[in-house]
Amino acid sequence: MNNLISVIVPGYNEEGNIEEFARLFADMVEKTDRDYELVFVDDGSTDRTYEKMLKAAENHSFIKCVRHPYNLGLTEALQTGFAAATGGIYVFYPADLQYRPEDIPTLVQPIFEGADVSTGWKQGAYKKRFVSSIYNYLSRRIFSLKVHDLNSVKAFKADILKDIFLRKDWHRYIVVMAADKGRRIAEVKVPLYERQWGESKFSFWRIPVGILDMLAVKAQLTFLKKPLLYFGFAGSMFFALALLVGLYAFYLRFVLEQGQRVYLYLILLLTGVGMGLFILGFLAEALASLKEETADIRKKLGCLIEIKKPEQ
Repeated sequence: MNNLISVIVPGYNEEGNIEEFARLFADMVEKTDRDYELVFVDDGSTDRTYEKMLKAAENHSFIKCVRHPYNLGLTEALQTGFAAATGGIYVFYPADLQYRPEDIPTLVQPIFEGADVSTGWKQGAYKKRFVSSIYNYLSRRIFSLKVHDLNSVKAFKADILKDIFLRKDWHRYIVVMAADKGRRIAEVKVPLYERQWGESKFSFWRIPVGILDMLAVKAQLTFLKKPLLYFGFAGSMFFALALLVGLYAFYLRFVLEQGQRVYLYLILLLTGVGMGLFILGFLAEALASLKEETADIRKKLGCLIEIKKPEQ
């Protein structure tokens, strides 16, 4: 494994934090015996964030700077940072200094002890604690994952990205998707500090979006692996109900001589729904197969790129 540690730091309108982050990061690098690079990603800021990043890069050789022409969101910013990084270990850290660079070595240490992912567990008081606690409680219940905090800083082996696909806002679920692939997960307590400059990017709409994303990821990891199993079971239940209604209608018509047309309509409805569910199951199976083939191609392509890199 390439032991260079790439710390990806996305920032959007964080001009007041960049210089201090670079200074604290440089202090951390001087005190550790590991190799680091810092990848700043300006996600379409409208202030002088990118200028501050470039100035920091002039003062420190371990800094890289990349930029989006307009705001694309945190997941896209991370993807851009991953593409620019050259390390074998990636660390996601925000630019707002609520997490301090001095804690990065502690976060990374479990990777060198055998873990594939090391996720932070926020320590200290913060304004969104109530919302965060509900979100993490639901996450633990839905994903059966014994991790206290999914929405925190993370360190992980770079090759994990070959096995997972990050859609918009799915950076929160790197731990979940890595665990689903059998990767070893560790958790580290990380202090959280009050923001000293700038404003939080949190908004109320992130709550329903986060819950819907949670359900979407759960569907990807369970339902879409064997969709015909779920659709087929539901369809079979409707067929069974249609059969029971048919037997009851037969009994009424030929034993009690009380035939009613409504039962015929109900049988047709239940049978139609059952057939529809089976058809949806077959279509979902086809989509799941395409998804698996695409993931396999992406993984093989990633291996091919790694093999060719030393020759470049």
